[in-house]
Amino acid sequence: MSVKIAIVTGASSGLGREFARQLFWKDCLDEIWVIARREERLRRLCESGSQTGTNHTRIRAVPLDLTKPASFATIRVMLEREQPDVRCLVNAAGFGKIGSWRDISMEDCASMIDLNCKAAVMMTQLVLPYMRKGANVLEICSTTSFQPFPYLGVYAASKAFLYRYSRALREELSGTGIGVTAVCPYWIRDTEFIRKAKESRNSSYIRHFPFASRENRVVRRALMDARRGLAVSTPGPVCTIHRVAARWMPSGVMMGIWALIRRI
Repeated sequence: MSVKIAIVTGASSGLGREFARQLFWKDCLDEIWVIARREERLRRLCESGSQTGTNHTRIRAVPLDLTKPASFATIRVMLEREQPDVRCLVNAAGFGKIGSWRDISMEDCASMIDLNCKAAVMMTQLVLPYMRKGANVLEICSTTSFQPFPYLGVYAASKAFLYRYSRALREELSGTGIGVTAVCPYWIRDTEFIRKAKESRNSSYIRHFPFASRENRVVRRALMDARRGLAVSTPGPVCTIHRVAARWMPSGVMMGIWALIRRI
């Protein structure tokens, strides 16, 4: 019988780490593969799991940089060798930068696209052949995927790509029993995202982050929405309102509202 596993990218911090922690308590899993660049943090996550004697699930560190093509060759070999039954894939690897086009380096722009878009698609393509009825793919998008966001432009565009990819893939998998959920949270206060996003030459375009969520609530709601078979998870009131508003209002109007909000 195949080993039942979950795979979580971006698992060294933030939402990825929290997804790994909450999936750890799912009785149906034998192993969780946690993927990220920072090996030491992955090791600590594994150790925290091994210290819990009431759970048989094993957390397995897979230290890889998903902006590098060789990483996907490594994952392909692991999957072909072990032939696991992948019950859940969470593509949580990603980052953003705040600033105008002048403030964000070409390297950061390329890395955002590589990690937020390319890596998620590559991981999904690699893992899908090892998924079957009842499995779930969670693509971690963002509420920024619902409209253009000046001064968060490349990040928002990359998440819009992932959102559209998720919605299309869900339709392609219709009838297979494999679910795809685009998870679109608002700002999250207790991850590294905001601090990292402000590390640009001028991040003053966005001053405050009111009504920010908490990572444990976002993850709990996202997993619940995936189990319910929802196409889109907006885990919080702000992103839910944003999704509805963006559906009916023109992009120009939404960007005008954003111009007012970001100055608060």
